Amino acid sequence: MNEALIPPSTSDPWLEIGTIVAAQGLKGEVRVYSTSDFPERFERPGTRWLQAFEASTPQPIELLQGRAIPGKKLYVLQLAGIEDRDRAEALRGYKLLVPQSDRPQLPEDEYHVADLLGLEAIHQLTGETLGVVTNLFCAGQDLLEVRLHQQPQAPQSSPQPDLSTISRKSKRRKAKPKKPKPATVLIPFVKEIVPLVDLETKHIEILPPPGLLDVN
Repeated sequence: MNEALIPPSTSDPWLEIGTIVAAQGLKGEVRVYSTSDFPERFERPGTRWLQAFEASTPQPIELLQGRAIPGKKLYVLQLAGIEDRDRAEALRGYKLLVPQSDRPQLPEDEYHVADLLGLEAIHQLTGETLGVVTNLFCAGQDLLEVRLHQQPQAPQSSPQPDLSTISRKSKRRKAKPKKPKPATVLIPFVKEIVPLVDLETKHIEILPPPGLLDVN
């Protein structure tokens, strides 16, 4: 289940559940883009926290009521003390947070995204440590992104251009070779391929079918 873990700005880590993207109407309601899989974050009254920018300390605010916009990952919220459109517009770009300790309990075999990031991926049959989970994509089927420890051999580089012969700085920048991104593979997050997730020992075991770990 998706909720992004962000670094703590106080003694407790926080979970980002959404971003205020616009004012809604004239009475201070705000429109929030959800990054959470839990509708109750926006529909159940209670304390939430607002963060103006990454380095700022989250400030508590009361959610009075909220409703979903059908067919979109958007909610309309009424926050305490925000009573007109100008004050609502001033919150554009603010992050909506909850403490990490406020995470809902999940059914068996469901996981918070923050708990999966950083887990070691191990081949169940060979015991080989393949890489580290770096992301989870939800595109019809959940896909774990794994950054491989064994990176493919870089192709033979072509001769470097003589930058001294290039006069314009912009052309020099274009001539410099780009640093390659680390190779990753996408692993379908299904029981047949990922039979074990162990949060205590911080690893997953995978049974990849032929070709799954090939890097193009």
